[in-house]
Amino acid sequence: MKKFIPAGEVFREWRKDPAYVAAYDALEEEFALAEALIEARSQADMTQSEVAAAMGTTQAVVARLESGRSLPSTRTLQRYANATNTNLRIRFEPKRAAK
Repeated sequence: MKKFIPAGEVFREWRKDPAYVAAYDALEEEFALAEALIEARSQADMTQSEVAAAMGTTQAVVARLESGRSLPSTRTLQRYANATNTNLRIRFEPKRAAK
């Protein structure tokens, strides 16, 4: 019988490894964008397919956008915003001090 380890426990263990922390932190912006896209869709109470139809694209494209593995253009982000009836705002923030 397999024993499953809670994700939080694994994450806490991985966070002890400086190489893991550096790699995770390097992806912070991508995670933030993916989270913002998913939040906009969720607030609009839409499925990926519905957003795709409103954007004139496919569900697979929306899934890739929300995965954080692609770097969409501002034009694509604006189309996503229009589809989810949200406003696109891009801002620059000061970097946090190194730990």
